[in-house]
Amino acid sequence: MVADYRWVKKYIPEKRTFRGRDYFLVKRSFDLFVVILAMPIWLSVVGMVAFAIKISDFKAPVMFLQKRTGKGGQRFLMYKFRTMVPNAEALKEKYAYLNELTWPDFKISNDPRITAVGRLLRKTSLDELPQLFNILKGDMSLVGPRPTFFSSNEYKLWHTARLDVLPGITGLWQITARSTADWDNRSRLDIVYAERRCFSLDIEILFRTFEVVLLTRGAR
Repeated sequence: MVADYRWVKKYIPEKRTFRGRDYFLVKRSFDLFVVILAMPIWLSVVGMVAFAIKISDFKAPVMFLQKRTGKGGQRFLMYKFRTMVPNAEALKEKYAYLNELTWPDFKISNDPRITAVGRLLRKTSLDELPQLFNILKGDMSLVGPRPTFFSSNEYKLWHTARLDVLPGITGLWQITARSTADWDNRSRLDIVYAERRCFSLDIEILFRTFEVVLLTRGAR
């Protein structure tokens, strides 16, 4: 189910203050300003979360690194805290029959591969925190479509419109549907964002994200 997102229509593309390269520069400057300003706080949280994951399993890695699809279909290495057992990717085939979404999407309610610590991290969205390093590198933005683990070769032609902008940590579908939307519906929301993107919309999505995270609505 997708929540009401009609409020996005108030952002009219023709009335944008910043366009093209100007918008990109303003957005990039804002991303860096926020991430660097908050660095003492989020680095401390990163350290505490890393410690919690490590003591839960000393032999397993703390981070989960995965190739994702970014702007223009370019693949990049995205950082996340590990929330699953170390061999989770290999277990996908074993649990494929439980997949609730249409492939290449993959989602299982009460996924047996998720660890106890990982379940808490997902509920609070803290597993996404290392992606702030991706923002510093320029792979991602604070706001934008979520980068997919599968390549753009598996996209339908209309899906590729979501690749016009940098992927983000949060976006339109995260605050309206989160894990309840399938790939097609998420793509439609991402394209709505891409078509109406502006600095004001980015700010509103960020504020709405705080509300969603605090309520832990639809977290997975």
